[in-house]
Amino acid sequence: MTPVELSRTVLCAVRRAVEDGELRVAVPEKVSVTTPGAGGWGDYATNVALQLARPAGETPRRVAEVLRPHLAGAHGVSGVEITGPGFLNISLGSTASTALVEEILRRGPRYGFADQAARTPHPVGQPRHLHAPHDPRALVLMDVTARLLRSQGISVRTSCETRPDPEWTAALRVEVDAYGIPAAPVPLDVNVRPVPAPDLAGLLSLGPDAARWALLHAAAHDRPRPTADLLVQGEGNPLFRVRYAYARTRAVSRNAADLGFAARPGDVQEDVREGTQRDTAPTAPPPAHTPPLLAHLADHPRLLARAAAHRAPDLLARHLVVVADAVLPVLSAVLPLGDEKPLAAHRARLALAEAAGAVLAGGLSLLGIDAPEHL
Repeated sequence: MTPVELSRTVLCAVRRAVEDGELRVAVPEKVSVTTPGAGGWGDYATNVALQLARPAGETPRRVAEVLRPHLAGAHGVSGVEITGPGFLNISLGSTASTALVEEILRRGPRYGFADQAARTPHPVGQPRHLHAPHDPRALVLMDVTARLLRSQGISVRTSCETRPDPEWTAALRVEVDAYGIPAAPVPLDVNVRPVPAPDLAGLLSLGPDAARWALLHAAAHDRPRPTADLLVQGEGNPLFRVRYAYARTRAVSRNAADLGFAARPGDVQEDVREGTQRDTAPTAPPPAHTPPLLAHLADHPRLLARAAAHRAPDLLARHLVVVADAVLPVLSAVLPLGDEKPLAAHRARLALAEAAGAVLAGGLSLLGIDAPEHL
């Protein structure tokens, strides 16, 4: 179940409570569903009770108590708890988690693209026009914004004020459809004008992958920092963490194949939530809630749509760092130890790792950055 689908489930719960006369309030058009914050529980949380409390003339806690049984009985929901002043914390069942991993593996790097998105910011096929000045960062942001919009089923055309230096386009892997100021009646939907990069020579010396990351990881209104730190293979380098995590997902797949077992989506044991501890017995009971990695993977389609709608590639770059950091504890528990035979839990963890790898590969591709299988 994706956050979009869960949001609909929450709205259905509100609608049933109103129809049953338990709440006297107008059903909102949408509600937000996010990962739980500090002190939260489960896979997702929603503040809908706080949103409805004042118009309903009730306390947020009372509204949450009314909604809880309607949510708890929904398909794919395994548990609902109330925390804080009235946050509803929702845990999804293993069936929903398994279906999510199956969907990602089926879609591969195109998971989250328009053909499965709930909605797009513009009707599919309606063309959009992006225009950029003669500036390397503007061209890279325009290039990735166009990729994001196309991933959401939107036709895009790009243009630049003047023909850019061939050194830029080759070093930064940028392609532009047209040059010069477009003639009427073509509208300029987006005039891409980010804060320029301070050191062009230093930027180009980083190579295309690190250079593009430097220009994209910072928000368009922030000054990018294209330093040699982006070439360091260490934890302090977010680009390295993302590419390293992807390479590790490919490595465990190769190692699993050598051991004679393949991925099979299923329930993921709780040991992958906090660090690298392994199960002490194959019959360990299932966890009360699923690993945070699943929530980040489920959020990927919404993230892509938001990055496209706001023309903000930095949202995708930061999301990939979060996914990379969340997948590493899973990878340490994928392969059997010693003479241990592969169990269903190992196959499920491998499927989860491969799903994360697909999201990382797809995201890096949208950013125009290579995803190496060996690092």
